Amino acid sequence: MKLKDFMFELPGELIAQSPPEKRGESRLMVLRRDRGGLEDRRVGELPSLLEPGSLLVFNNSRVRKARLRGRAASSGAGVEFLLIGKTGDGYTWRALVRRAKRRSPGSRYVFDGGVEAEITGMAEDGICRLRFDPPIDDPWLDIHGHIPLPPYIRREDGAADSERYQTVYSLPASSLGPGASAAAPTAGLHFSRELLEDLDRAGMERVFVTLHVGLGTFLPVRTENIEDHVMHQEVYNIDEDAARRIGQAKKEGRRIVAVGTTSVRTLESAWEGEGPRAGEGITSIFIYPGYRFKAIDELFTNFHTPGSSLLMLAAAFAGGREFILDSYARAIREGYRFFSYGDAMLIR
Repeated sequence: MKLKDFMFELPGELIAQSPPEKRGESRLMVLRRDRGGLEDRRVGELPSLLEPGSLLVFNNSRVRKARLRGRAASSGAGVEFLLIGKTGDGYTWRALVRRAKRRSPGSRYVFDGGVEAEITGMAEDGICRLRFDPPIDDPWLDIHGHIPLPPYIRREDGAADSERYQTVYSLPASSLGPGASAAAPTAGLHFSRELLEDLDRAGMERVFVTLHVGLGTFLPVRTENIEDHVMHQEVYNIDEDAARRIGQAKKEGRRIVAVGTTSVRTLESAWEGEGPRAGEGITSIFIYPGYRFKAIDELFTNFHTPGSSLLMLAAAFAGGREFILDSYARAIREGYRFFSYGDAMLIR
């Protein structure tokens, strides 16, 4: 399959620049794979749309303030980094850097709070190794970092984004060990505490897994043949209780509903026999049409960017490229809002 087969034209005014006034108020397109049908609903209707007893699987990773702005020590020119994750030495982070071709090992940068950093290595796709002195951590980033809004949101992050670009059920970084996400698991942004309670009352069950969103999720596919694309590794974790409850739901024939593509990739990566393997793992799974799903029965997700691995995953679950792109074309005609702060889709 070719990358161009997953491209589509999207009017700029349909790219959501801000979240809806309240969580759960977004539009919801329901795709029925068995009949090829489409319905226009609302996210708040989920409790009546899902089968009682369904098990919803959420990704509870927290978004860190991973966008960091500094100045070149030599010239004072501004520079921006997106921190992906810390390496084992405690000082060095993997990061994406703007205008990567201008950067080289040995370049030094100055940040607020008396912190300096040096690029100690450069790799492909603008990824560098950035060594801080003194070392930085999440409390420092909470003060000096910025919410990592994606580049298609063409504004600076504001105070409201610190809350709205975070799921209501995300765990504190201290509860997640050394990891956190460099982007939101955006399907989860639709869920308010009230909607979660409505789902409970409607007889749904929910569990949480953790996948720290990084390059594997949001780095674009750049190969002409999509089969040649290599996903970057991301860390996930499923605790013993969640693994047991997911396996039990599958055994009982209850519907497993993945909330977001990161939940899908976690479950499909950890699946062994009749359930997921508990514990920490590393995934670089790339799901595109032709993939045979083992774990999930339904997918709640956002509308994704053209040519992205996320769109390819949705196409695989929907049963093919044509159906998903036809649904996107309809969403465009009907004025649905796209991407992180946009509307949602339930594929069943």
